[in-house]
Amino acid sequence: MGLRIARNEHLRIVRVDRWCRNIDRLHTCISAGRGQAALKWTIAFMLVTFSTHAIEAQTNPPSEYQIEAAFLFNFAKFVDWPTDSFTNPHSFAICVLGKDPFGHLLDDALLNKTIADRSVVIERLKDNSAVRRCQTVFVSSSESAHLAEILESLRGANVLLVGETAGFAASGGIIEFTLEDGHVRFTINTDAADRAGLKFSAKLLSLAKIVHDEGHSKGG
Repeated sequence: MGLRIARNEHLRIVRVDRWCRNIDRLHTCISAGRGQAALKWTIAFMLVTFSTHAIEAQTNPPSEYQIEAAFLFNFAKFVDWPTDSFTNPHSFAICVLGKDPFGHLLDDALLNKTIADRSVVIERLKDNSAVRRCQTVFVSSSESAHLAEILESLRGANVLLVGETAGFAASGGIIEFTLEDGHVRFTINTDAADRAGLKFSAKLLSLAKIVHDEGHSKGG
């Protein structure tokens, strides 16, 4: 009985937020849900990636890494890369550095996706020797001890560096996933974004906690 109620509530949220699949409406939908339930804006953000039918078919709400996979795709829709930063003009590379926590979830979420008319490709990297050819790099927690080396290897590169370890953003990463009350949120280091030459939309920044290199935070 409890599972049925939870599922019905999950599907109700999806039906209410179907219109959020239009990216122009996303900010309004997310903002409206912030004072009610974090689940609502998370699902709204995900609907830009996943079809409504795919989410409705799930018995349970999306997992943490399904949500993070959706974020990795959707972040790119709110960030501008310099046009001359693409070594391959036809593809957009999302790379996982280190032990992959996503498994097939990332492949499933990004299958046949495009960003600015570029086909999304997924690469798994064992070390940081090839990170500069990526547009987005997710740094696995297995690589947390090597963050300084990774940052050095990306000096001057237009790469969106995303991680999930505590303090990742304040230590020089650009976006850090966090869990608050069981829900996935994110922190953005705007200083690091500036160094990478990436421009974030005001909509995305308004949804994040903002930190700087010295660790002073605001927002979110």
